[in-house]
Amino acid sequence: MANKKGNNYFEMLAELVDYSCSAASLLNETLSNFDINIIKNKIDEMHEIEHTADIKKHEMMNKLAKEFITPIERGDIIELAHEIDNVTDAIEDILARIYMFNIISLREEALEFSNVIIKNCDALKGLMKEFYNYKKSTSINKLIININDLEEEGDKLYTSCIRNLYTSSKDPIELMTWTDTFKYFERCCDACESAANLVESVIMKNS
Repeated sequence: MANKKGNNYFEMLAELVDYSCSAASLLNETLSNFDINIIKNKIDEMHEIEHTADIKKHEMMNKLAKEFITPIERGDIIELAHEIDNVTDAIEDILARIYMFNIISLREEALEFSNVIIKNCDALKGLMKEFYNYKKSTSINKLIININDLEEEGDKLYTSCIRNLYTSSKDPIELMTWTDTFKYFERCCDACESAANLVESVIMKNS
């Protein structure tokens, strides 16, 4: 029953990551062509992605509630869906802060960070696509390690961003707004790593 058409939880989890990738792409597009006059429209687009992802997650939860047999523990599927949802939410939070703080001048490090987030989401997508084959896969451990490495890249970039901010600006508003915003960039990388670490934990439990 767990593998019947429409109830492939590995596939559904991978589909949830598609929304994270779409959110990351929209963030990157918005920052690459930054225009404060259309930022509200971009916020609405981002919220639509996040809202659709929530609907898909709830649909999966409804299926799961009726399932008799699942390919991995029910609780692990729920937790994985939650971790992936956190990634999409974290990306939306970045754009929300740029809008709320009325940031009108973009720091170049922001675009660099958004590129790292795209790489993280793409890597997470690759991992979730391979997850179904975790018992036989020869690449899944490398995929997990890659996401760990990308999180470290995000940590280093965050340190660099904050250092550059405080050595180049004396404006208290700029310092406050970008300190908080860069923190949310870094949280996106953390969220991707948390999802990858959970996959690794599930694999260990089922090996």
